[in-house]
Amino acid sequence: MNSSKMRRQIVFEAARLMYSRKETEYYRAKMKAARKVCQGWVKPADLPSNREIRDEIQRFACTFEGESRTENLLAMRLQALRYLRLFKAFHPKIIGSTLTGHIRQGSDIDIHVFSHSCEAVTTQLDEEGTPYHVEHKTVKKHGEERVFTHIHVQDTYPVELTLYPTEKSSYGFKCSITGKRIERATLPEFEQLLEQDYPGIDLDQRLAEVEESVDRFQIYRMLLLPLAAVKQSKKYHPEGDALYHSLQVYDLACDELPYDEEFQLAALLHDVGKAIDSKNHVEAGLQALEGFITDRTAWLIEHHMEAHLIRSGTIGARARRRLMANENYEDLLLLEECDHSGREPGVQVPDVDDALESIRELSRLCS
Repeated sequence: MNSSKMRRQIVFEAARLMYSRKETEYYRAKMKAARKVCQGWVKPADLPSNREIRDEIQRFACTFEGESRTENLLAMRLQALRYLRLFKAFHPKIIGSTLTGHIRQGSDIDIHVFSHSCEAVTTQLDEEGTPYHVEHKTVKKHGEERVFTHIHVQDTYPVELTLYPTEKSSYGFKCSITGKRIERATLPEFEQLLEQDYPGIDLDQRLAEVEESVDRFQIYRMLLLPLAAVKQSKKYHPEGDALYHSLQVYDLACDELPYDEEFQLAALLHDVGKAIDSKNHVEAGLQALEGFITDRTAWLIEHHMEAHLIRSGTIGARARRRLMANENYEDLLLLEECDHSGREPGVQVPDVDDALESIRELSRLCS
């Protein structure tokens, strides 16, 4: 195989690995691709550049995502604008694919903020009621260890805030892909870019529409978290609280139907009413979720208790025929199986935020 053909194959395979999120680092993706293509070790100097891989990833995105990519870009940019305005006091600068337009499935919004206090930044998020978590990452470079603070914000599109000291606000950071200065924009520069790319857009009006829209995943989170305080009968639920049970059921549902958002939501949310009205948790949960779930998800939640009667053989013949007449009957039985099996003490489960982010990502993938 000639070297140019081999290089193209490495580029393609590395881009495939990164587009599918099997690898997140360019170097690891290239080395894994090279081992597959060359059937052995390859000199790092013979590997394609990060830029070549990035360009191929963009071709993947154009091929598989089509027009939805353009629609998502505007939505991501409007959300980014909201955060730039929110953190105006911290001299925010947007970088990355949301700025350049090179987004793909799973892309996040990257913003640099400048402050000596992480708490000052997170206070803004607390006041907004926006979920987040702080990560301190140690990086060793040129024999020197440095700690970077990242604030991961969970929103319609994930946001990563990287915190730097205030005096670094004018520093020119370099890109690991090109070796050149990172392209970035201040709030006024980003607003100007949006007005150029979307002629006639009313940024204030569009942003108001974004802020008025309710993020259904925050509603889910708000309803799920109180379940941790709902203790259940050890006879029927030896695993513990209602949240732990719900996360077990969700995890089992993901194994059964990994690409079915509606089914996974039914599994995760089926008991949210227990923190509202323990005597009639199904109706209470459905009322709280009204307008935020599909009819199919609602039907599965509505009848999940009747499905237990099917298992025990105590359901009436007429009630069973009524359920069987619905096209989602088999899925209801599968949900009941997950519900019945999700009662094991000590089983490892994802946390609420990870579960919701996985469903959010699935929603984007299927939209």
